[in-house]
Amino acid sequence: MAMSFEWPWQYRFPPFFTLQPNVDTRQKQLAAWCSLVLSFCRLHKQSSMTVMEAQESPLFNNVKLQRRKLPVESIQIVLEELRKKGNLEWLDKNKSSFLIMWRRPEEWGKLIYQWVSRSGQNNSVFTLYELTNGEDTEDEEFHGLDEATLLRALQALQQEHKAEIITVSDGRGVKFF
Repeated sequence: MAMSFEWPWQYRFPPFFTLQPNVDTRQKQLAAWCSLVLSFCRLHKQSSMTVMEAQESPLFNNVKLQRRKLPVESIQIVLEELRKKGNLEWLDKNKSSFLIMWRRPEEWGKLIYQWVSRSGQNNSVFTLYELTNGEDTEDEEFHGLDEATLLRALQALQQEHKAEIITVSDGRGVKFF
């Protein structure tokens, strides 16, 4: 399912690349940045990156606006806002790399479980590879999902007693109930 990406109008507006001091304006601006980050990462199926990679990517660096790049300190503020909303997890103590979740693990779990139920595969066992790379899931949004995010989604299902993460001969798998 191909999605086209359309940059929001703010992306062409130079002040967008400077966090605004007014509290209300800043909240709207942060909400717009969060939305942009999630849409961009979703389209590119990007689930992890470093702050430096983020700063150099088109996401925070509009080359059409001369010298318009969101400063690292501001990027950290946007990323921290995403963390507060449950869409980001820092991967190291220095907060230099992160896992971005354009869907929260519970949402991924729900999508996966809907597919299992729809396809009549409750009480079935899958390897993690089959779930995200198998032919049966090619048309599903979770196809190609990175393993870290998949595991978080399956852990959420496990907490709801809808699945159990197990060890299978070639690694990890999951049994759905």
